[in-house]
Amino acid sequence: MPIEPFISYLQLEKNYSRHTIKAYEKDVTEFSEFCSVEYNLTSIAEVSYTIVRSWIVFMSNKEVSNRTINRKISSLRAYYRFLQKINQISVSPLVKHKALKTNKKIEVPFSEKEMEKILSEIPFDNDFEGVRDKLIVELLYTTGIRRAELVGLQLKDINDSNSTLKVLGKRNKERILPLLPSTISMLQEYVLLRSKLEKIADSSYLFLTKSGLKIYETLVYRTINRYFSLVSPKVKKSPHILRHTFATHLLNRGADLNSVKELLGHSSLASTQVYTHNSIAELKKVHLKAHPRNKE
Repeated sequence: MPIEPFISYLQLEKNYSRHTIKAYEKDVTEFSEFCSVEYNLTSIAEVSYTIVRSWIVFMSNKEVSNRTINRKISSLRAYYRFLQKINQISVSPLVKHKALKTNKKIEVPFSEKEMEKILSEIPFDNDFEGVRDKLIVELLYTTGIRRAELVGLQLKDINDSNSTLKVLGKRNKERILPLLPSTISMLQEYVLLRSKLEKIADSSYLFLTKSGLKIYETLVYRTINRYFSLVSPKVKKSPHILRHTFATHLLNRGADLNSVKELLGHSSLASTQVYTHNSIAELKKVHLKAHPRNKE
């Protein structure tokens, strides 16, 4: 069976992002090519788990990480669930598969001192791009939005009177986020400079290049990496680390997990709990310092 119906299903019914769909398509195609070369199969609709297992071994021998293998198998699992849904197969070959063990990936957030340096001490240029770049840092840190959500923001999503921002998240799920006075002030300055651009092609989008085109995800990554390289020795400096920083700093200062979950747009608490390890470390410090039983 061709892969196109599966891709259409992910687009139209599951509302997955373009990036996610591309990853699913790549993974299923890779498995199909493996089956063709190694087993001379023209279709992967009905394969045994033995064949899937041999693909896992093949990837492992090529030193593909367990985390990546698990992601690829997850794509394959979704494909076979789709085939079950349309009655092409009755049982998935992955029905009894268990994910490979992986080491927990701990992201190190930026410190409050590093954030203060970026937003108060780094001399951003006063031109359009400088103001835009500082606003990108401010929004990612004060709202915790994802890089793709920031790129997709539109002018109409800003509500100045209520100091809120409407964000379109994963699977087209909307959420309303509060904006800090400092963020509102930066937004107003940026929108004024934006209105003075000579040419605006993508007029509905909030963030533009100086050519008037909608910004792209790589530009956001480069912006964060460039500025944070000035203040942080951390190896990983990305928009996702700013999202992690947002959650960690809120939790460290007493925000409850459910509130952070809603702000981040997570569907379950389990997704939010990955951000708690740093707040627990902070609580340990407070506990040691404040408890009368600690004699040190």
